[in-house]
Amino acid sequence: MKRILFLIVLFTFSVAGWAMGGETQNISVSNSNSEEELNVKELILDHLADSYEWHLFNTKNSSVTIHLPVILYSKTSGWNIFLSSKLHNDKNNYKGFGIATDSKYKGKIVETTSSGEQVRPLDLSITKNAASLLISSLILILIILGVSQSIKRDPLKPKKGFSGIMEMFILMIVDEIIKPAIGEDYKRYSPYLLTLFFFIFFNNLLGLFPLFPGGANVTGNISVTLVLAIGTFLVINLTGSKKYYKDIFWPDTPVWLKVPFPLMQIIELVGTLTKPFALMIRLFANIMAGHAIVLGLTSLVFVTLSLGSAINASMTVVSVIFTVFIDFVELLVAFIQAYVFTLLSSVFIGLAREKEPEKENKELTLEKLAEPGNHL
Repeated sequence: MKRILFLIVLFTFSVAGWAMGGETQNISVSNSNSEEELNVKELILDHLADSYEWHLFNTKNSSVTIHLPVILYSKTSGWNIFLSSKLHNDKNNYKGFGIATDSKYKGKIVETTSSGEQVRPLDLSITKNAASLLISSLILILIILGVSQSIKRDPLKPKKGFSGIMEMFILMIVDEIIKPAIGEDYKRYSPYLLTLFFFIFFNNLLGLFPLFPGGANVTGNISVTLVLAIGTFLVINLTGSKKYYKDIFWPDTPVWLKVPFPLMQIIELVGTLTKPFALMIRLFANIMAGHAIVLGLTSLVFVTLSLGSAINASMTVVSVIFTVFIDFVELLVAFIQAYVFTLLSSVFIGLAREKEPEKENKELTLEKLAEPGNHL
């Protein structure tokens, strides 16, 4: 336990140091005595946004960056595949493609047509978030396969170390969330819901880790949370029971609320969309807000540069303390958000699997009629 606490403290302090180090790389100090005001809003948005390269760290003379593959389809030139390093030149142009800096496509690759108009090509590039998604999925698959083999070798023996921790998580999710929420069909949905939990939890933790392959804002990207929500939406509606669809298209309400104007049907149909929408927004907003708070607290160091050494030094101490505290909170949030997403998905699936109550057979059989005391 002491080792675990030591690693947690070391991890959080390294996150704080990495955040501060990352911020200093974004401030250019001019040779003149003039000071450039730091735009905290743009700084935070730039860090949370996706990119076509993966910046690792800076050296004295250069920066170490992984240039990711760019895959584009243009109506004029067809398929184009090249590394993102081709776009980082003085002209910000390669074969007519460049990264937009000020239009509605800011930060995205655009193509400049012969008329000078900027249009978006079909962009299938491997961005930072996409690369992190692939890497984290591969690592998670290897971890789960390793734990599975460890359990299969001796399933009755209590597991220790990492396998024991993973087994504890699996049993907790199955026994406390999936089984009570879904009921007798819980084994059918356990693989999907366990995959949801570990995918979200692992990517939340990886987003807090300062070194490669961590640091990407995967679960804070609304496209990722949208796909997860769509997955739950499909599972709910493709495996729903007859009662689930009956409650949507002919709910148990007064007839005048259903015909001639299908008011209740519309409300129920909207409800099927608001459930996955709530899942998507909750995960996206909480993870993005956590990263934004850490970056905002770190920015205090640079915002107070012009207020003097004493104020700047004191605010630096405050910034470090609060950043470390928020990092501890983010470790807890990483688990809570994965837990809540899995819990709500299980509850929604369980509601969709609800069955019709068995009707009591009130018909009198011949045997019952023949019993003493029964009269026609």
